[in-house]
Amino acid sequence: MLFMADTTAAVQFTALGPDGSPIDGADGRLADFYAYPDDLQTCWVRGNMIASLDGGATAGGKAGGLAGAGDRSMFGLMRHAADVILVGAATVRVENYSGAQVPLTARHERQRRGQAEVPPIAVVTRSGNLDPDALFFTRTEAPPLILTCADSVADTKKRLGAVAEVLNASGPRSDSVDNATALQLLAERGLFRVLTEGGPLLLSQLIADDLLDELCLTIAPILAGGAARRIASGAGEVHTKMRPAHLLSDDQGYLYTRYVRAR
Repeated sequence: MLFMADTTAAVQFTALGPDGSPIDGADGRLADFYAYPDDLQTCWVRGNMIASLDGGATAGGKAGGLAGAGDRSMFGLMRHAADVILVGAATVRVENYSGAQVPLTARHERQRRGQAEVPPIAVVTRSGNLDPDALFFTRTEAPPLILTCADSVADTKKRLGAVAEVLNASGPRSDSVDNATALQLLAERGLFRVLTEGGPLLLSQLIADDLLDELCLTIAPILAGGAARRIASGAGEVHTKMRPAHLLSDDQGYLYTRYVRAR
């Protein structure tokens, strides 16, 4: 008779459940879970994404279709902690982005940390093809940053220069944005605490370029089915080791995970 080795005996598991200490949404301790490292001199890139139980990144074509009240609260909390919010142009269009909205109490905390009251949104776009009349430009307190490539920067400045700061973020290739160059431009402006909200294409590129320092992934208690895409994909395969920083849950069954790059 063949016996399988009891591999579980060598692994330590931790049971997570409803017995943990509850944290009220207004409790300052919640913000502590998402504090960035101190004394940053280079960009620290945090990804914030949501996925269904079966791995879908969208419902009805939008990430917002998976969100609940708790996830929207975490979304705001992470924005309030960031120096800059980094997104892809497709996400701006699909999710109908506007500028970050920061309540008074969060503005005071940001001032205390030496941050601007409202974080700007930086958009990665090779073409610069954004509508200057969109909410992204008309409903914001902080003018956006447009990170485009050398081939498009002059035309983009003509169309968007009055409503945004347009920057050349090309690296060796003039027809594409280099993510490392984009982050260097943000760092030169003192925008070290970077929050990227995707979409999947930008997140995939940051992972492939080995530029993602942590991932905050909300797992929605929803089965999406269909052809919903993953939060990241791509031709190249990577194997970046991450370590868990925390796991939270709410009364609707959402899980809030935070994984940081293993050093």
